[in-house]
Amino acid sequence: MSPETIAQANVQLRNQPALEIVRWALQQSGGRALVSTNFRPYEAVILHLATQVQPDLQVLWVDHGYNRPATYRHAEDLTARLKLNRKAYIPRLTAAHYDAVHGGMPEPTPENEERIKAFSTVMKLEPFQRGMRELAPAVWITALRQVQNPNRAGLDIVSRDGNFNTLKVSPLFYWSDADMEAYLQQHHLPNEWDYFDPAKADEKRECGLHAAWGGKAVQKA
Repeated sequence: MSPETIAQANVQLRNQPALEIVRWALQQSGGRALVSTNFRPYEAVILHLATQVQPDLQVLWVDHGYNRPATYRHAEDLTARLKLNRKAYIPRLTAAHYDAVHGGMPEPTPENEERIKAFSTVMKLEPFQRGMRELAPAVWITALRQVQNPNRAGLDIVSRDGNFNTLKVSPLFYWSDADMEAYLQQHHLPNEWDYFDPAKADEKRECGLHAAWGGKAVQKA
């Protein structure tokens, strides 16, 4: 899609229900689409929406090995509940191997920016890049929302992703936390609040999947 076509699509989709945006995304994909997840809070919303339209849609999950027990249990619960066609990708190093060689995951503080980026590249970006290469989606459906951090506030429902050369569609982009809570309650879906992402110093920082530095990092991984 050209920038002009993407801009037009964003105008047309701005006030459409999320389910219709998912339908639109799949229509653009030529049968080559996926939805990504990390099973963080509210991920059940995008997974439920996506599988309502296409039950066997591929679900790309990078399991970096540092998730907390509650997140793993949540992942198994949602996978069974929604019958997810889950495609799990893991790093080339186990968490134990990374800990032994690199001294463990870096403490998530702004002072550790470079160490966090190095960790993210090996344990998250490389397996994600491998998954995207093997699954080869034309359309990548995400749970990105404008309110999550400053970088995402500059995006829109539809954008061209330069890191992975796909059309990125975020049906929930303009949803608030209250909207997400209401959807979970309406559809009796579980949530998971114990989630922790070791590839982020804080919730306002990007791990690299949706930032320009991540594209450069994965090319070297």
